[in-house]
Amino acid sequence: MLLIAQLYRVEQQARQLRAEDRLRLRQLQSRPILHKLHDYLLEIQAEILPKSPEGRAVRYSLKNWTALTRYCEDGDLAIDNNATERAIRSVAIGRNNWVFFGSDEGGKTAAVLRSFVATCQRAGVDPFAWLKDVLARIATHPITRIAELLPHNWAPAQA
Repeated sequence: MLLIAQLYRVEQQARQLRAEDRLRLRQLQSRPILHKLHDYLLEIQAEILPKSPEGRAVRYSLKNWTALTRYCEDGDLAIDNNATERAIRSVAIGRNNWVFFGSDEGGKTAAVLRSFVATCQRAGVDPFAWLKDVLARIATHPITRIAELLPHNWAPAQA
């Protein structure tokens, strides 16, 4: 855990750097830590039971070592996929609940609404404010300018 914490400390320093500088920093600081971690995993692999949780974790790490360390070869890659995990968390949490909409039409409506919410979140727009404003304006809004009401183009109506 200490070695992994060291890797994340390097990433904290690298966050504000350009990709090529980040790559250089990783080559200088993260590579030696990764070598230590790899050696440690190889060392303990013989000491732990292969089917134990620890044994499976070590085997997984060694089997996927190239993928786990690829970020040290490209300054544009992140050390982990936490941003993606956060982005899909709400979908994953609701997945089991979304099976019970009562009808196919209800499921389609929910999918459309979820798409709108995700688009608003990505554009930095409050989904409730956007939907309330767009529903109030859409009937009188010129069809030739309908793209103005999309979340990434939207501006609240002037009172």
